[in-house]
Amino acid sequence: MSQDSPIIYIIDDDESIREMLEMMVASVGHEFKSFAAGAQFLEQFEERHGCILLDIRMPGMSGMVVQEKLNELNAMLPIIFITGHGDIAMAVEAMQKGAFDFMEKPFREFELLEKINKAIAQDKEQRLDLTKQHEIQERIESLTKREREIMQLVAQGHANKVIAIDLNIAQGTVEIHRSRIMSKMKARSLAQLMRMLMVAGELKDDE
Repeated sequence: MSQDSPIIYIIDDDESIREMLEMMVASVGHEFKSFAAGAQFLEQFEERHGCILLDIRMPGMSGMVVQEKLNELNAMLPIIFITGHGDIAMAVEAMQKGAFDFMEKPFREFELLEKINKAIAQDKEQRLDLTKQHEIQERIESLTKREREIMQLVAQGHANKVIAIDLNIAQGTVEIHRSRIMSKMKARSLAQLMRMLMVAGELKDDE
């Protein structure tokens, strides 16, 4: 399958649970890779679009430890924990540390599939946002120092005349710079430029 298609990572030491999850995700056309241990998964882990089904209690390396290792790697994949009845407090703690959701055993397949689809959708949206952020950052880096300076003043709501006075340049020069900024940033309006700067974390407060 394409690297762009979602993949479901299944990590559970119980072979019967693994096989059931494999059949479930395969029945709706999802690619999957399954592992009997967290350490085995981490050794072969690659960051791809999709989600992780992770048993919270496993011998050796628990699901909680796997989550911690993934957080250290800055992995984006949403985690759905598979928990036993006595693991709810652990599952809540895992969600506080960034897990997407959890399912308690025994679970209904259609409910888990619904959570999987939501996790995949969230992962796709986050990756698109990250791509946009990188693209916007590249546009910002294409600006000259003066253009970036003027862009910040424009974003803070300063009129061309005020910017010209502040920077001790002609108003016409400010207008030329603004035109170049809008062109390089591929912004059709000031509102769109503002949204771009917010996405890139470049919108600075007026001091």
